[in-house]
Amino acid sequence: MDDTPRIAAKDWGPFGRPLFNDPSAKALSRVGVVDVGSNSVRLVVFDGAARSPAYFYNEKIMCALGEGLSDTGHLNPEGRRRALSAIRRFQKLSDGLNIQPLTAVATAAVRDASDGADFVAEIERETGLKIHVIDGEEEARLSAQGVLLGWPGSYGLVCDIGGSSMELAEIGGGSVGKRITSALGPLKLRSLPGGKKARKQYIKDTVTELAEFMGEQRNRLFLVGGSWRAIARIDMERRGYPLHVLHEYRMSAKSIDATIRHIQENDPTELRQRCGVSSNRMELVPFAAEVLREVVRAFRPHDIAVSSYGIREGMLYEQMPQKLRDRDPLIEACFFAENKDARIPGFGSTLFNFIQPLFKGAPLDRKRLIKAACLLHDVSWRAHPDYRAEVCFDNATRANLGGLKHSERVFLGLALLHRYKNNRAGTSFEPIFHLIDEKQQLQAEILGKAMRFGAMLWLHHEKPMGELIWQPKKKQLTLVLTSDAAPLFGEVAAARFQSLAGSLEATTEVRVKG
Repeated sequence: MDDTPRIAAKDWGPFGRPLFNDPSAKALSRVGVVDVGSNSVRLVVFDGAARSPAYFYNEKIMCALGEGLSDTGHLNPEGRRRALSAIRRFQKLSDGLNIQPLTAVATAAVRDASDGADFVAEIERETGLKIHVIDGEEEARLSAQGVLLGWPGSYGLVCDIGGSSMELAEIGGGSVGKRITSALGPLKLRSLPGGKKARKQYIKDTVTELAEFMGEQRNRLFLVGGSWRAIARIDMERRGYPLHVLHEYRMSAKSIDATIRHIQENDPTELRQRCGVSSNRMELVPFAAEVLREVVRAFRPHDIAVSSYGIREGMLYEQMPQKLRDRDPLIEACFFAENKDARIPGFGSTLFNFIQPLFKGAPLDRKRLIKAACLLHDVSWRAHPDYRAEVCFDNATRANLGGLKHSERVFLGLALLHRYKNNRAGTSFEPIFHLIDEKQQLQAEILGKAMRFGAMLWLHHEKPMGELIWQPKKKQLTLVLTSDAAPLFGEVAAARFQSLAGSLEATTEVRVKG
């Protein structure tokens, strides 16, 4: 069976032809990477549309390889034993999942330890896996590339904190610029002699040197790394933020200061339990918080965003051809999902063209969300009808999709909820709706009801459904049906058309041509 989307090239529109079936992308449809860090060892297997991959498998072991490194110069012996055991397991898993060869890198702890080379040799001897020990600048570059995987065309400063180091990298125009590494990892800071006063001065002096090297960086600050994500979880808990998705979560300098005080004033055990932070990670959070406060003070970014994408995603990005890097990760993922799960792959683009007259003046960023919604409008059809609307909203707001702000997740989720349900009141998701204003909520409702109606007019792709004519000044909505489509305009379709008109506060007319 041909698995390419069944839709004519003329219909691709401003978002281009999907590349997930291109041979260069198919080669990356399932990729396994191993990250041997100072604090954790992790296997990630990416699957699906390479430009916006799903996490087919993700396992992390908190080995603390870098624990005590500053004092001994050696890797933590217990951490070394646990890391080897984990990598042995990862290699066996990769054999079973048929994802050989794994790509593996080791970072600060292994490169700084006197027995790092011996450990790498032991791993290769015991498991056959070759570990590439990368320097700090390369670690910064790969981490920044991970950010570019999720935010194509983004600009600003990437700050990646690990257990034994912290890297900075400048990004702009889809490429990585200046980059530098430092010893500001919380494992190292914890063992720094001289107590809190000496540590605070060391952090300040180091960040000052980093700022002098990087120059002015007043744009967005991207936070990468487990310790930053833990602080973001605590910030969410303190604020009562309703959408618990870390990727693209935004913080301000003021909120970070408030959260650091919150960390200092609360019992760490109770706090970590409320926020879902592991005990091992929570031990490092106070040290990471001290670094973050100084980084924000030194660089004064206008915006601070958490990135769930980092070095592992950067390793995938490294393998992508440029034409795949240039694609929109959201649209590529939605094309892939439609082709895999929709009842009629390709109809999403037909639907997009049909409802476009309702959104003529929409900017490209909004049309991008409309396109994504149309591609996803039928992928959850297997869900029970009583819960389908809620499933769609939950999937859109919490799915691992790149290139989406939280407000855009909510807009997309609301549109898909209204694809299956006229009324959004009374759902458990109501607190999340308020992340967008009432005007945007109404626009999402109109989009959802337009898709709900348009989905009633399924025809072969080469046969036109008809057209919608929207006159916003007159508040007149006209449906012009082809003779082929006219029999599809039954009672249910008519009711859905009137529901759409109600949200538009429009009068209606229905005509049949030909």
